[in-house]
Amino acid sequence: MKPKTAARRPRIFRTLLSRSTLLKTVLLFFIWTIIEAHISYYHIERAERESKTRAVLTKPTRVFIASLHWNNEEVLRSDWNKGVVDLVKALGPENVFVSVYESGSWDDSKGALRELDRELEKTGVGKKIVLDEETHEDLIAKPTNEKEGWINVPAYGRRMPRRIPYLSRLRNLSLQPLRELAMNGTMFDHVLFLGDVVFTVPDILALLNTNDGHYAAACSLDFSKPPYFYDTFALRDIHGHEHASQTWPYFRASQSRRAMIHARPVPVSSCWNGIGMLLSPPAPFFPPAPTSPRTDNDGNP
Repeated sequence: MKPKTAARRPRIFRTLLSRSTLLKTVLLFFIWTIIEAHISYYHIERAERESKTRAVLTKPTRVFIASLHWNNEEVLRSDWNKGVVDLVKALGPENVFVSVYESGSWDDSKGALRELDRELEKTGVGKKIVLDEETHEDLIAKPTNEKEGWINVPAYGRRMPRRIPYLSRLRNLSLQPLRELAMNGTMFDHVLFLGDVVFTVPDILALLNTNDGHYAAACSLDFSKPPYFYDTFALRDIHGHEHASQTWPYFRASQSRRAMIHARPVPVSSCWNGIGMLLSPPAPFFPPAPTSPRTDNDGNP
């Protein structure tokens, strides 16, 4: 019996030791999670305070606002129209031009944008709101010999416009007034692309003053189903990587990820999310050799 008892003790000791180690590990993880949560809360709270200080206009700023819409009646009437009117008033109607392009909606987006047109008219702001009756189906049904921007889709037995070239063409239409104004000597400090997102004037002013104005483009993050950020197509971290996850802190590159954790402006190599602020004048948009936002020629539909 003694040899068996002697043989059991090391095994029991090892079991107790492993359980103790596991408990300590779990306890340390729990403590660190609490500490990290408090640190993150501190960073976010500090960032919100700083954001409020940035959400002011220190000097007159001229902004060209461009936007596309398709089946956005709900957000237009609930928040977007009011947000645009409030923004125009905050920046000063004399400092703003609003260009909106809508096409093919089957809800009452056109009616909502006519309401916006009337409200903007009261402010005296420069504007151009285009309500196009052509739908995506109409475009497909049109006979065309164009090769660029179209792709054969065997499943449907017809050629269809590729998504990125199609959207690029519509964005170019929303930017047309910017070129026309530039040719007449009217310039802007920033080009603001507004998506179909909910925003406030302080949101836009804080974005405008990102990194004390030192940026080529500054973008928001938009959320359709929080906590998952929505527009993943164009966002790339500082090293050009796609997102590591759709939940916080999102980024793969340590520099971008660390900035997000510390609630600082995140350096990225590209972005095009719910709101995009471009420093103007971006030379490609203007004469003498105007070009358009790039289309996708790498095989993506």
